[in-house]
Amino acid sequence: MSVLPYSLIVGQRELDTALRVAYVNRAVGGVLAVGPRGTAKTTMVRAFTDMVTDTLPVELPLGATEDRVIGGWQIDQLMKGKTEEKDGLLVEASNSPSGLLYVDEVNLLDDHLVNIMLDAVATGHVEIQREARSERVAVKFTLVGTMNPDEGGLRPQLLDRFGLVAGVRSTASGEATPDAGMDERVEVLRNVLRYEAELDDPHSAFVNDARARNALVKRSLDAARDLLAEVRLDDDILEMCAQLAQVFNAEGHRGALVLARAARAVAAIEAEPQVVPGHVRDIAKLALAHRRGLAETGSMPDWTEEDEKKIDAVLPPPED
Repeated sequence: MSVLPYSLIVGQRELDTALRVAYVNRAVGGVLAVGPRGTAKTTMVRAFTDMVTDTLPVELPLGATEDRVIGGWQIDQLMKGKTEEKDGLLVEASNSPSGLLYVDEVNLLDDHLVNIMLDAVATGHVEIQREARSERVAVKFTLVGTMNPDEGGLRPQLLDRFGLVAGVRSTASGEATPDAGMDERVEVLRNVLRYEAELDDPHSAFVNDARARNALVKRSLDAARDLLAEVRLDDDILEMCAQLAQVFNAEGHRGALVLARAARAVAAIEAEPQVVPGHVRDIAKLALAHRRGLAETGSMPDWTEEDEKKIDAVLPPPED
C-alpha cells in the first residue's frame, strides 16, 4: 500500500502532537482522534506509523471477535483434531515493528473488546482464557483509535482510559479567515494529486523531498525517546499537573499522570533538559479535555474560553 508521506499532510496540529508524544513516551497511553468523516484521521495514523517504523500499524476490523483480539486456537487445525495456538491482534501489535494497534471507528466496537484493549495497554498483559488454554501474555503497544462523534460516543469509563484525545477538523474549520481555510484545502488537493502523479518517478524532487523530511522527523523523535529519561520533572510541575486535574474535575489520578508524562515528552521533543509550565500548557487540552464532566453518552463538551481560563489560573502566563 502506498502511503502519503506524513510531511505532506496539512494541518491537524492536535493529532500530530498527540501521535508524536505517544511515540516518544508510550507510558502516556493510547491516542483517540475525534472528528467527522473525511478529515484524514486514518491517513494520518498510517502515514505517521509508516514514517517512524517503515511499516503500517496492525489494524483491528470492526467485525473482530474476542478470539481474534486476544488469541486462541487455529480453527482449521482444531477441525483436524490438532491444537495450534494463534496469536491475537494485541500480541501481533506488540510483536510488530510499529508496536501500534489501530482501531478505526472505535466507538462502534463492542465495549467489552475496547475494555480488553485498554486494560492490555494499562497493565502490559493480556489474559488468554480459551478452551483449555490459560495464560498471561506480556504485551506492549500503543493503541490509536479514531471515531466520528456523529455516530455515537464511548462510555466515559472507556474514554478516560485513552491517554490523549485530539480533535480533528476539516482544514477550513476554526480558521481566522475564510481565505486561510481555503488555502489549506487547496494545499491538500495539490499535495495528494501531485504525490499520486509522481509516486512512481524515482527522480521526483517533490516525493524525494517529502521522504527526506520524514526521515528528519523520525530522527528527531528517536532522539527525543533517548532523551526522555533524562528530562527533569520537578515538584512544582507535578503540583501544577495535579491542580489542573483537580480544576477540570478529573476523577482519580490518571489525568494528572498522563499530563505529567506527556509534558515530559513535549520537553524531550523540544530537546529541553527539564519540563517547564509551557510544556504542560502545550499538552493540557489533549490530556484533560475528555475528562471534564462527561455526559453518560460519553460525548465531550466543546473546549471553550472558560477552559482556557482554568489553565491560565494554574499556570504562569506563556512567555512571548
